[in-house]
Amino acid sequence: MEALYPIIVLFVLFFLNIPIAYALMGSSLFYFIFINNTMPMELVIQQFVTSVESFPYLAVPFFIMVGSVMNYSGISEALMNFADVLVGPARGGLAQVNVLLSALMGGISGSANADAAMQSKILVPEMVKKGFSKPFSAAITAASSAISPVIPPGTNLILYAIIANVAVGDMFLAAYMPGILMAIALMITVYIISIKRDYKPSRDKRASISEILRQFIKSIWSLLIPFGIIMGMRFGVFTPTEAGAIAVLFSVFVGFFVYKKLKFEHIPLILMDTVKSTGAVMIIISSAKVFGYYLTLERIPQMVTEFLMGMTDSAFVLLIVINLMLLFVGMFIEGGAALVILAPLLVPAVKVFGIDPVHFGMIFIVNIMIGGLTPPFGSMMFTVCSIVNVKIEDFIKEVWPFIVALIAVLLLLTYSEGIALFTLNLFK
Repeated sequence: MEALYPIIVLFVLFFLNIPIAYALMGSSLFYFIFINNTMPMELVIQQFVTSVESFPYLAVPFFIMVGSVMNYSGISEALMNFADVLVGPARGGLAQVNVLLSALMGGISGSANADAAMQSKILVPEMVKKGFSKPFSAAITAASSAISPVIPPGTNLILYAIIANVAVGDMFLAAYMPGILMAIALMITVYIISIKRDYKPSRDKRASISEILRQFIKSIWSLLIPFGIIMGMRFGVFTPTEAGAIAVLFSVFVGFFVYKKLKFEHIPLILMDTVKSTGAVMIIISSAKVFGYYLTLERIPQMVTEFLMGMTDSAFVLLIVINLMLLFVGMFIEGGAALVILAPLLVPAVKVFGIDPVHFGMIFIVNIMIGGLTPPFGSMMFTVCSIVNVKIEDFIKEVWPFIVALIAVLLLLTYSEGIALFTLNLFK
């Protein structure tokens, strides 16, 4: 029982609203100071430092920088115009654009909160002008932002790959199908709601083939970023980390010389955004690694595996239990935090049951993104509601159909490995 005290301390700190990095750090230090004090504190501190000395982690600041460059370079505007000519004539026009834009942006921003914040500022005011209710606009913006970290190169995909010891390229290749299914489910839900409420299209008539081609040509520079990353890794031109660096250079080139909206005065702002976001991610990773070191010393993952095996010998039942647990945890803990804490515990267990760790990664990441929409602590919920100025209770009334749609996708991914890994198997 004593070995579980740090986990109890961790959750107490969570509920006291202590930031995730400091909660992990505090619970780890509690273990090494009060429970297992045989290790010199110098070695514990060394664990904090050496835990982030990993070449694959260089992908994190590069892809964060891509998202920051995108905010100043006109890439998001080009993608929004392309989404509009494709789905603007459909029922619920701008709401459909909202979903498709998140799918297109996922390959560039990779952050749910960044996507939610951007669309809250750009699309929601336009949706309200077109007759959509503000709570509905907020709900679809938050729900669609759950797609962004699932479409490569989301940082959660990189973190899970490192934790589960699977290839980052495999995670990237596999993630396209879940992201596409999430977008389809949300667009169908938007269509049904729009018929009931008579929400109008954003365009009076369908775009002609020539108009779609013209906008595609204008947007192709933006679309080349995710496509180029996947193709380059698939054919062995560069590693995921090198892909991040190339994506930064390409985004800067597009911003300066193609769309001509990126200026030299934006560079300090981009660097500051990147440093701040990277620092926040890296301190969480280093704290999580030391917490994982405590888990390893006390054999907590093995205990969890033995507990789950004692509960059931069916992979089907195990995945139901894990999904319910993750959905519950997601109501209280931010998705990235849940990933770094729970993945080291659950991956060994699912491997024992013969579940592919890449398949489980798809389940895990989609699940924790749904958690970002749910009260009481959903991060995308708070991001959107604070920017749009919508009450939480009004948001919840509007968001539940989208949560149901995403849970349906989660179940499909959970019990159909062939669908979950379709794009991985297709490319490989």
